[in-house]
Amino acid sequence: MIRVLLVDDHEMVRMGLSAFLSTQSDMEVVGQANNGKEGVKIALLEKPDVILMDLVMETMDGIAATAEITKHLPFCKVIVLTSFIDDEKVYPVIEAGAFSYLLKTSSAIEIAEAIRGASQGKSVVEAKVTNKMMDRMRGNKQRPLHESLTPREKEVLELVGEGRSNQEIADTLFIGIKTVKTHVSHILQKLELDDRTQIAVYAHRTGIVK
Repeated sequence: MIRVLLVDDHEMVRMGLSAFLSTQSDMEVVGQANNGKEGVKIALLEKPDVILMDLVMETMDGIAATAEITKHLPFCKVIVLTSFIDDEKVYPVIEAGAFSYLLKTSSAIEIAEAIRGASQGKSVVEAKVTNKMMDRMRGNKQRPLHESLTPREKEVLELVGEGRSNQEIADTLFIGIKTVKTHVSHILQKLELDDRTQIAVYAHRTGIVK
């Protein structure tokens, strides 16, 4: 039997979910809460297997409640059930430990299946939320290439951009010419460039060298 806790500040939502889930032979609603603080209290008392968690609530929101619950009950799977997919709510609640993320437009059957999946360790994330997460990941990958350089490689990059020779770089950094050549080779590879001239152009174009 999957023990489920409902946390939502809308009584009609809780009543509807409770009525439907009670018809499922493998589920039992062990409690209902109208805010996050009450949800945490009941969760610690009842230790449910799965929690359906709303996000926007008075007293304590779903993000804070999820963080508190997953800290004390790591085995408990929190399924966010909300109308919101904006960044300031999606990412914080996932970081807080939410296991699945559904919108309230989901059908009752989809919610029940998500509960079953969660009890078996299978996460479900609404397609719109998945798309937003993928967009964010792609955006992170678009950060400047030179951010992947080591501190020493960045120093060499700046000096190459200033037009310094390998010997001058070696003297400035108190390292051998062979080491300088190795750093330059790594810089070319990481910045996807072909020669020192392109390194210099990159350094000026990105503002590394004024």
